[in-house]
Formats: sequence, C-alpha cells, structure tokens
Amino acid sequence: MEKVLTFEQVSPWHDVPLQLGDGVYNFIVEIPKESSAKMEVATDEPFTPIKQDTKKGKLRYYPYNINWNYGLLPQTWEDPSFANNEVDGAFGDNDPVDVVEIGERRGEIGEILKIKPLGALAMIDEGELDWKIVAISLDDPKAALVNDVDDVEKHFPGTLTAIRDWFRDYKIPDGKPANKFGLGNKAANKDYALKVIKETNESWAKLVKRSIPANDLSLV
Repeated sequence: MEKVLTFEQVSPWHDVPLQLGDGVYNFIVEIPKESSAKMEVATDEPFTPIKQDTKKGKLRYYPYNINWNYGLLPQTWEDPSFANNEVDGAFGDNDPVDVVEIGERRGEIGEILKIKPLGALAMIDEGELDWKIVAISLDDPKAALVNDVDDVEKHFPGTLTAIRDWFRDYKIPDGKPANKFGLGNKAANKDYALKVIKETNESWAKLVKRSIPANDLSLV
C-alpha cells in the first residue's frame, strides 16, 4: 500500500508557542540579516504565511540591507485600540511584535530561533507604536555574556544606536519623515522588554478569543 504524506498547515503567528520556559522565547525570522526584501507575515491571509510585501503592485525592498535578523514574536499583537500612556499615547500598529536579533549567524526566512530578550525600543511610526525587541539567539557564541541592555553596549558596542538609527532613517529615501522613539529615545532594559512581551501576548490572547474585534486579521 502506498504511503501518503500529509502536512499540517500552521500559522507562524498563531501556532508557534511564544515561550519555551526559563526565559527563552521563540523568534521567527522574516528578514535575514544582510538582505533587503521586505518579508513579513501576511496577517490578513489564512495561516498568515511569510510573503514579500507589495505596494501598488510592486514588490517592496528596504533602501539598504538590514544588518540583523529581523522578524516576529509569535502569539503577540500590538492592539490598535490601546493607547500607551508611557509612549506618547501612541496606539498599537495592529501587528505582531518585531524582534531585532543581533547574533552573528544569518537566519533563514521562516526559521525559528530560540532567543532571550535584552531590551526594547519604542519606535513610533506615523503615530503608531511599533516595538522593536532587541534579542540574541541562544546559539550565538556571545549569548552567555549578554543578559540586559548594558551588556549589549559592552559586548556589541554601538549596536543599540545603530539599530535605532537604522529604523529611524529607513523611510527617508522614500521621501517620508524620520521615525521617532519614545522612552527618552533609548532602549529600555530587559525587564521592560519582558513587560511589553507579556502585555502584547495578553492582547493576542484576547484577539484569538474574539473578545477584541479581529476586523481583517486572520485568526487561523
């Protein structure tokens, strides 16, 4: 009898667990470091596949390469109905939380890396709050050395400033204004990053339970 292989379709946003215990989180790579194609989960499509974003029918690219692995924390959501009083009253951007992973290895699109969060940048993009969690993959040679933002500055000098400047300026070549940052224009510490992750995980849970309107978002 011939064997038939079946593959269960899963959503990188909804079906991958956020936490693995002991302060370890799953991170899904959307954009590998040293690449520029604007890949992201299609939050309005069933199973939210990772696809290249389009604008006016054209594939979108950043104006220059991103220097870190970039992607999302599964099972998180920035609620667009929630005004964050700690960050200029900005409302969530209706997406999963973004991660900037600073390790040396280049990830692959769709790869799941085990990370530990180190800090958080509160980017404000056209009035919307768009958190950037700074993290490191546990398999990086320097992972044991970095546990908070101060360690990042010590072992990856200049990286936090480079991340902030990259995200501040990347829209300028398209004629748009620079993005802004809350929390004093600096990266908040690990505890603050964990608070952001917890709150956005709780918002995601309300979303999938349909206690918050999903509108165009896919919940499968």
